[in-house]
Amino acid sequence: MPAFLTRMPAGIPGEVNRAQQASIEPIAVTPQGTTGAPTAFGIPMVIDQTAGNVGNARMVAAGDTLASIYGLLVRPFPAFSSQDALGTSTPPTQGPVDLLRRGYMSVKLSGATAAVKGGLVYIWTAAAGGGHIVGGFEAANPTTNGFAFTGATFMGPADANGNVEISFGLL
Repeated sequence: MPAFLTRMPAGIPGEVNRAQQASIEPIAVTPQGTTGAPTAFGIPMVIDQTAGNVGNARMVAAGDTLASIYGLLVRPFPAFSSQDALGTSTPPTQGPVDLLRRGYMSVKLSGATAAVKGGLVYIWTAAAGGGHIVGGFEAANPTTNGFAFTGATFMGPADANGNVEISFGLL
């Protein structure tokens, strides 16, 4: 049994916390061969309305806004297989997935600014680099490189692995 000497981990990216408060909806990932397939759990997803893919989800990209976000990609429990370590699995590039529309989720914090309880959540949409990832959650305003995730707040500081819990409601 592990012993937590200082602080218990804040969770695993894509893990739904406080399930009784969650609104989760099934949706299909954009078919393979198109851009925007998710690269990690716990990232914002957009409904793809191009090339006849209405109702399919894709990752947040440059040019997207808060109004574009449909939900956050949920990590299935317990895992895809016994070989997937928690927090390292890759989401499917096609097929059914779940999106959290309202509730609490553990996500990966990117950028150099630390999260604080009640702090605003921002989403990075520019190119990845310097500790930033496309669709990543930030604690500092990215100005022209992203937008505020209005209605979302950090529920505390990130753990040693950069995982932090957020609360939000898109419904």
